Amino acid sequence: MASMKITLKKSLAGRLEKHIATAHALGLKKINDVTIQPDNACTRGKIAKIGYLLEVEEA
Repeated sequence: MASMKITLKKSLAGRLEKHIATAHALGLKKINDVTIQPDNACTRGKIAKIGYLLEVEEA
């Protein structure tokens, strides 16, 4: 199964509560935190919601 490497590139300070919660659901709390997530519809939906804060690569 394909996976995605997701890096938090911008701060969560001052963001909407829902966007902060989405980042935490992905396992991202601080700038430059990295997580490996499966490439599925759920993960892609989270990325679509807060994509402006993230850098995404194929892993």
